[in-house]
Amino acid sequence: MEPIPSFLRPETLDDFVWQKHLVGDWKAIKIFLENWNVPSMIFRWPPWVGKTTLALIISKKIHADFYQMSWVTSKKEDLKKIIEQAKINLQYAKQTIVFLDEIHRWNKAQQDTLLPYVENGSIILIWATTENPSFTINNALLSRSRVFVFEKLTHEEILWFLKNNLKKIQNKYTDIKISDENLKLISKLGNWDLRNSLNILESAMLIRNKWDISDDDILKAGQKAIYFDRDGEEHYNIISAVHKCLRDSDGNAACYRIQRMLMWWEDPLYIVRRLLRFASEDIWPADNNALLLANQVYDAVAKIWMPECDVFIFQLAMYLAKAKKDNTAYKVAIATKADVLKYWNLPVPMNIRNAPTKLMKENGYGKWYKYVHDDASAKDQQHLPNELKSRKYY
Repeated sequence: MEPIPSFLRPETLDDFVWQKHLVGDWKAIKIFLENWNVPSMIFRWPPWVGKTTLALIISKKIHADFYQMSWVTSKKEDLKKIIEQAKINLQYAKQTIVFLDEIHRWNKAQQDTLLPYVENGSIILIWATTENPSFTINNALLSRSRVFVFEKLTHEEILWFLKNNLKKIQNKYTDIKISDENLKLISKLGNWDLRNSLNILESAMLIRNKWDISDDDILKAGQKAIYFDRDGEEHYNIISAVHKCLRDSDGNAACYRIQRMLMWWEDPLYIVRRLLRFASEDIWPADNNALLLANQVYDAVAKIWMPECDVFIFQLAMYLAKAKKDNTAYKVAIATKADVLKYWNLPVPMNIRNAPTKLMKENGYGKWYKYVHDDASAKDQQHLPNELKSRKYY
């Protein structure tokens, strides 16, 4: 029997009751469809919010041929066949939509193949990606496409959809009895993912022991999935949030996000390496123990590993959050880098150059050098190049 998510997939904009900032009245995509003038588009982030469904709705609305391609299964030969059909369609004023799933996984050569057909209007490209297109899509293609950012579905939107379609489910599958509270639980367990919520409902229908579906049936059917992409933008968003929360001395928020990373199998040593950096960048010299503790935790994590090592990381995070903050080391790194980039290869003053040969001594290497153990005034001799001799970095 057809799965519930497929059976209930919206087929018109009227049924597509979310992403109103894109498809509501006087919004861009709805205006495109009303004018029958659809450009190439990028549907971005997050997963499981209706990107494929909306692409299908668009193709039906403008009576276009629809081809869905994935980086896993599609080949260059498949695209060539689609292009040939698109050229034929143009002769009959029929448009062709190519929907590329996970465009961020297509390499530069694959993306370049599409460029001429987007430029001459042979095809309308609709791309789906969970990554930042600025990082993963060729600039030439990016400049020829409109980027639309999708939003996570709210629990209320998922609950509304479940309630509104319950009668259809009962008529097609089985006349189950389920309360509003049960549906509310399903909407939350779906983790902002309508398809996941529908799959949980379907599984609960299969495993129920009686006519009514209970909370116990629902909890047995599935649990929340944790979204965290170890290689994508969300990875960097979360580790950035950890750093900034610690900087603001909010250990609670930092620990929460560290737990999210650990529960999605992030390398614990990666997290500690970031905390090591934090101990110098944002704390030293206000607290000399921060870097020492961070090093100790790194060693402890390497020895014991997950899952037992998690408490070491939380211990370190809480310490760093409470520690006094000072970014002197970071400011010195920035200032010295700026001078290096500005002046590049400035010569070392002659007095502090090494003079291992007679020729070097004759050329003045090491001349007038003062040995600080014999002469206290040595600390005042020139150490920086002339262009920077009065520079104070800290």
